[in-house]
Amino acid sequence: MSLVLDPAAQDLLFREARTANTFSDEPVTEEQVQAIYDLVKYGPTAFNQSPLRVVLVRSAEARERLVPLMAEGNQAKTATAPLVAILAADNEFHEELPHLFPAFPQAKDAFFSERPARERAASLNAALQAGYFIVGVRAAGLAAGPMTGFDAAGVQKEFLDGDHTPLMIINIGRPGDNAWYPRSPRLSFDEAITTV
Repeated sequence: MSLVLDPAAQDLLFREARTANTFSDEPVTEEQVQAIYDLVKYGPTAFNQSPLRVVLVRSAEARERLVPLMAEGNQAKTATAPLVAILAADNEFHEELPHLFPAFPQAKDAFFSERPARERAASLNAALQAGYFIVGVRAAGLAAGPMTGFDAAGVQKEFLDGDHTPLMIINIGRPGDNAWYPRSPRLSFDEAITTV
């Protein structure tokens, strides 16, 4: 095989990993979340812009505000997951570029002075980081349940501000009973990859 990553790690991160729909009541610790972030922050983004921002929903009060904003099919699992993370794109990420991209600190004004350009870049690059975050959750031995079925305007109003766009919400924890749906098919190499 051409991959250098240990087969057990490949299984943990990809082949055996699934979206969890139920969770045990074992808590997800701050140390686990810190370890996840400290790993995935190294995933590449354009100009190292790193626009992903994460709101951890831990308190009962915050959970009560979030659950009604979820699509009906996502409410019960969001109510019972040990930890819920709101992943958002920071549309003002450019303010950090002089620090994050010291090789070309002028990128802040040269490429991102206009809000529409920032929103496009933030959405794409935060989505990349969301993928890294899911893999990081798996690397911690936890299961992730990413969801896009929610009231985005409501989540923004309750938990964010006008400069942050919610992208997805992820339930995190150890899988519970009947956590997995059957594995869905994937495209073959020839269906997904074209050489020109």
